[in-house]
Amino acid sequence: MILNFRTLKASEIDVKPQTVKENGFSLLLYKNARVDMDVLDETVGPMNWQRKHSRENANCIVSIYDEDKKIWVEKEDTGTESFTEKEKGLASDSFKRACFNWGIGRELYTSPFIWISDSKYIKKNKEGKLALTDKFSVKEITVVDKVIAELEIIDSKGTVVFSTKSKKTTKKEQDKAQEYLNSRAGMIEKLTEYVTGERLEKTLKHFGVEAFWQMTDEQLKEACQKIFKK
Repeated sequence: MILNFRTLKASEIDVKPQTVKENGFSLLLYKNARVDMDVLDETVGPMNWQRKHSRENANCIVSIYDEDKKIWVEKEDTGTESFTEKEKGLASDSFKRACFNWGIGRELYTSPFIWISDSKYIKKNKEGKLALTDKFSVKEITVVDKVIAELEIIDSKGTVVFSTKSKKTTKKEQDKAQEYLNSRAGMIEKLTEYVTGERLEKTLKHFGVEAFWQMTDEQLKEACQKIFKK
C-alpha cells in the first residue's frame, strides 16, 4: 500500500493565538478534524478508512484498508482535553493526532515561529486580560518536500501581518532557514515518538500547550533536554 496524502491548502489551516503580550503576540497553525476526514476521503475513499476511540476518547485509532494485503492497517495516538467541550475536544484531538501519524498535515510541524509586533490588535478584555481584537488566516503557503518554505498570514481586512516571502535570498540564508526547519521538525518528531500517555499529558500541561508543534523553539529545546537528558 502506497499512500500519498496531499499537503493542506491555505483555506484548510486555522490560525489561533498562542501568547499575547503588550508588545506583540504569537500565532499557531492548526488543522481541524473535518480537514482530516476530507483528506482521508479523497485519498483512500470514504469506505476504506475508519476511526475507533478508547480510554474515554483519550486514544484514537485510525485504520486504513490495504487492498494489496487485504488487511486494516492501524495508527494510534493520544489526545488532550479541550478547554471548552471536554469529551468532544478530547476525541477530536486524538483523531487529529492519529492522522498526523499517517502524515496528514505533518508539514505544520515545520511552521516558523509566528510573532507579530503590533499592539493595535491587542486590548484588555472584561477580565482585564490581554486579548486580540482581530482574526487571522493563512493567505498563502508553499510546502516543499513536506517543509513549509513560504508562509503569509493576513488579518480580517486582508492586510499581511506576517510573511516569510522575500524577493532575494542568498544561498547561505536559504541553508540557514532549512537547517532551522529541520531542527524544529526533528525535535517535534522525536518528542511525538517517545512521549506518550500520561507523560504526554503532563508535558503539554507544563508548557501550557495542546500539542508539541505549538511550542516555541525554546520550549522544544527545554522539553528535549529534560526528557532525553543522559
